[in-house]
Amino acid sequence: MSQKEIHKVENISNPQRLQEYGVGVFQQISTKSALKKALKKNLLSVDGKIASTATLIVGGELIEYQSIKKNCNNRLVLNLEVVYEDEFLAVINKQAGILVSGNGFKTVANALAQNLKNSSAVDAVSPQPCHRLDYATTGLLLVGKTSSAITKLNQLFEHKKIEKEYFAVTIGGMELVGSIHSNIDNKPAKSSFEVLESIVSERFSYLNLVKLSPHTGRRHQLRKHLLSIENPILGDATYFLTGLKLKGKGLYLHSKSLRFQHPVINEEMYIESKLPKKFTKLFPGQLNL
Repeated sequence: MSQKEIHKVENISNPQRLQEYGVGVFQQISTKSALKKALKKNLLSVDGKIASTATLIVGGELIEYQSIKKNCNNRLVLNLEVVYEDEFLAVINKQAGILVSGNGFKTVANALAQNLKNSSAVDAVSPQPCHRLDYATTGLLLVGKTSSAITKLNQLFEHKKIEKEYFAVTIGGMELVGSIHSNIDNKPAKSSFEVLESIVSERFSYLNLVKLSPHTGRRHQLRKHLLSIENPILGDATYFLTGLKLKGKGLYLHSKSLRFQHPVINEEMYIESKLPKKFTKLFPGQLNL
């Protein structure tokens, strides 16, 4: 089953290739990789001609997307905690054990429409996540509700204009403040950390409540970086030290705050969430975080 979506390009100051301009224009194409797949499958046309990665957008074009809609009789029912919402974007507090997006049925992306209000903006689309959190990670996830907001939020992420702060519980004694510079997947990566509190642990020697700031966006960056200094995150089933793998409690990694310039109203946004209970059970003195 297919469904056609149409987008009219407004006047733009500088010509752009479709593979840059088209991210976020259509509800099912919120990332560059999704756009490239659609182009490869000849699902996009510009002014009636099949488009390619080299197609140039100069303004005034009519872009059509022939989306392939899966026929599914089951309806996902998944309640999401909405931390912030306006006409253009939303922030939800993702629970552990669920994918942000993908081919699966139970994803945050599939549950957004039933948890968010419909936007009345002229370029409203089905809400789409604008970045990713790992399956086991909890915390704040930024969502776009209009094509222009999705495009601009993707640009903010690409140019590192969105500040993300994570909290984690790590294993072992560690420096109070520091930065980790080591390549991930052969690409430069940097993370900063600050230890807020440490407690003695019979099994793990020390457990630390750590504030983390990723300065780059590599896959599994914080988890890999902390393992590289031999202070892996508690509950990590993939990146752990031999004999120090905690089972059954989940990953102690939480996306706690986001700071960014609102892409439409241009206000400075700071959004934060509370630490999960499993964190404050270990560190009861941090209940207000």
